[in-house]
Amino acid sequence: MFGTLGWQELLIVLVILALLFGASRVADLGGALGRGIREFRSEASNSPKPDADEKIATSERTGDSTKTT
Repeated sequence: MFGTLGWQELLIVLVILALLFGASRVADLGGALGRGIREFRSEASNSPKPDADEKIATSERTGDSTKTT
């Protein structure tokens, strides 16, 4: 029933958002969304150190209070 949004539909949605919130507010929201996506991608691409994560997970399971950071 609902398909993917085309460029016409996205344009209509953006115009409605601009009318409701104002163009500057929509631009701020878009910038914040872009920064959030960039941060997510950079954090997702950085692989955590398995040794440190394994030690923390093990100490949490055993209730050991000497966690290493």
